[in-house]
Amino acid sequence: MTKEDVKLKVRDILTGYLEIYNHRKTSERFAILDAVYDMKGHFSIDELKDKLEGENFHVSRATLYNTMRLFIEMRLVVRHRFIGQTKYEGSYNNDMHVHQICTMCGKVVDIDSPEIAGVINEAKLSKFRKDGFSLYIYGICARCQANLSRQRNKIKQQKQKKANGKRKS
Repeated sequence: MTKEDVKLKVRDILTGYLEIYNHRKTSERFAILDAVYDMKGHFSIDELKDKLEGENFHVSRATLYNTMRLFIEMRLVVRHRFIGQTKYEGSYNNDMHVHQICTMCGKVVDIDSPEIAGVINEAKLSKFRKDGFSLYIYGICARCQANLSRQRNKIKQQKQKKANGKRKS
């Protein structure tokens, strides 16, 4: 499915939902939905607000939060609470994925893992219909591991210099 196909589908879902529950079809709701599905990966409310303002579409933070709450209820958006931050992402056609989260820098990377998806899809759950999943794997990314190694080596070298200096005295 192309990005434009996804956007058309989620617009149809929103229209149907608003009609069924007698909610207003506001330009803000549709503009926010389009912006959500134009975002790449995870985003914050501030990043979404900046995107909308960059398109000369000004919307209050309250409208953003209320609309995102509606989209979460509709399962068009998922909210993630990563280490010290809340991020969102469009969830239509993206309901099964794994996140790697660095506990040092907070970097989040989506990874494709058909093996994990297969195991979860085959899992038998009692009196529960699964619609998707999101898995969080915490650890330390390669960049942070390299930084830690450099820091450890620096400390080790400083200790060796001190020990060598005391021996000469």
